[in-house]
Amino acid sequence: MAEALKVKHEGIRGGGGNGSAVAASFGKFGEYPRRWRQFLHEVKVEMKQVNWPSRRDVWSTTIVVLITVAFFGLFFALTDSVFSRLSVWVLHYFRK
Repeated sequence: MAEALKVKHEGIRGGGGNGSAVAASFGKFGEYPRRWRQFLHEVKVEMKQVNWPSRRDVWSTTIVVLITVAFFGLFFALTDSVFSRLSVWVLHYFRK
């Protein structure tokens, strides 16, 4: 563990004496294709473990969401209209 921290700190400080900075940069640059392949492989493995919903489940939850959104849209439109008319009525009442 201590040796790993030492290597990490030497890398941050630019020390370590294992070649020039240019060579180290190209070494890291050459690592990217391998890291991308590893990442994409891990994504593929994880996606196989996903429990995907059935088409019927997707449709039923979509319908529930649409009904809920429509209900709350109408509710808030009605509430906004009522309070708007109420505020106009109160302002006209006290203006006289």
